[in-house]
Amino acid sequence: MLHPSYSELMETINSEAEEQETVVNSRYSIVIATAKRARQIIDGDMPLVESEEEIKPLSAAVQELATQKIQILPEDNDEE
Repeated sequence: MLHPSYSELMETINSEAEEQETVVNSRYSIVIATAKRARQIIDGDMPLVESEEEIKPLSAAVQELATQKIQILPEDNDEE
């Protein structure tokens, strides 16, 4: 099981958004964002989080999202 939970990720992501602007409304947004980032890591991008052990691309993507190294932008923009 991945840590942090979906609800913790949603709180973290939305905490940085401007007042009355919700970036993430559902788990689906988090799943899509982490899957896209994991594919980027698989294709050769370096993970933005450091770990003593080698971690899988999806775990790295979740950690990047949780530590706000990457952001999910509102739907009218592309994802970083």
